[in-house]
Amino acid sequence: MTLGDLLDVTDTWERRLVWLLQLALVGLVVYGTVAGRISVSVTASLALCVSFLPAVLRREYGYAMDAGLVLWITAAVFLHSVGSIGIYRQYQWYDEVTHTVSSIVVAGFGYASFRALELHSDDVAVPSSFRSLFIVVFVLAAGVLWEVFEYALGGLVPVYGVDDIVTDFVFNGIGGLIVAIWGTGHVGGLVGFLRNRLRSNADQ
Repeated sequence: MTLGDLLDVTDTWERRLVWLLQLALVGLVVYGTVAGRISVSVTASLALCVSFLPAVLRREYGYAMDAGLVLWITAAVFLHSVGSIGIYRQYQWYDEVTHTVSSIVVAGFGYASFRALELHSDDVAVPSSFRSLFIVVFVLAAGVLWEVFEYALGGLVPVYGVDDIVTDFVFNGIGGLIVAIWGTGHVGGLVGFLRNRLRSNADQ
């Protein structure tokens, strides 16, 4: 079952929702620029770039990502961008929701990459329990890199303190657990694409 099947929305409507969210991100970029809120425009610009990655994969490699997964990715970066206008400061639950949603995306890509490598190489064979552990560890490691990235931007992306970082890691872990328990079957198409890319590179 694909993520599109799980969301029970037609491909056409999923694409329309993606376009609508991308248009909203463009609006955030313009708003941040005009209002002098650089952190908003930077965050929205990064999110907009991420939202176009599926289209780049389709154009460059002929891989049509499941529309439901594209929608999930776009919604994750959109929610994070909206939070930068001040919602994070006002509502703690919003930060928790966005980190859970985005960590599900990160966990899905981490699992797909690891599983593709496992299927590609006869030397890599791990039990399913280790795959689950890998997903959670991968998400937490990605969270560390993200926090470092936020500090490296020197205030262009808002940072809310140590307590917020700890909370972020908790909900990153929850997102990883969700994928480890229920979500691995929804990224089968991505696993296949990555495995084919590995095979193609090995044959060159």
